[in-house]
Amino acid sequence: MPLAESASSPPVRRLVIFLGMTASGKSTLAQAWAERQRVPYYNTDRVRKELVGLQATDRRPDGIGQGIYSPALTAQTYQEMLVRAQRDFTAGATMVVLDGSYSLRADRDTVRKLAREADVRPCFFYCCCSQEVTRQRLSLRAADSNAVSDGRWEIYLHQQQSFALPDATTEPDCLALNTEASVEELLKQLAAQPCLQD
Repeated sequence: MPLAESASSPPVRRLVIFLGMTASGKSTLAQAWAERQRVPYYNTDRVRKELVGLQATDRRPDGIGQGIYSPALTAQTYQEMLVRAQRDFTAGATMVVLDGSYSLRADRDTVRKLAREADVRPCFFYCCCSQEVTRQRLSLRAADSNAVSDGRWEIYLHQQQSFALPDATTEPDCLALNTEASVEELLKQLAAQPCLQD
């Protein structure tokens, strides 16, 4: 391909999804990546509470699958995330970051469907850490009045049983990332990932 033609090619557009269990470090990393790239960022905890008229830091320790964490509102939240991402791509964004559990394969496949329809590249990062680190993070969160997530130990235990872990064979676009390193080191690891390279 001639250099002039290559130079005029449109930039690759990416939908970058950070997923994982509660306290996996996904939100810290997702927000840091979005800020580093200066791109739109959407978090399910924030969007969910916004949909029901709550402030992001309002605590709602509802039971598993109840209250604002009902399956219906969860589905609405994920759909709203995609609506906002589509809006941003239509407005010219070259990257949008989504941050949520995405614990069901069906929810991840819905994101892939949007990516195909919008002609954007999906990049999934499954964030994980040890149980000990999870417990430490949840303890710190419980004492933080500015925390957005309502994730708790019992939710983590439930997710261990219910989370549909990404499989490298059937979901090759989903890469596992251990989040126990520093945020700066993790950002370097992300920048080196093939799916984020032009």
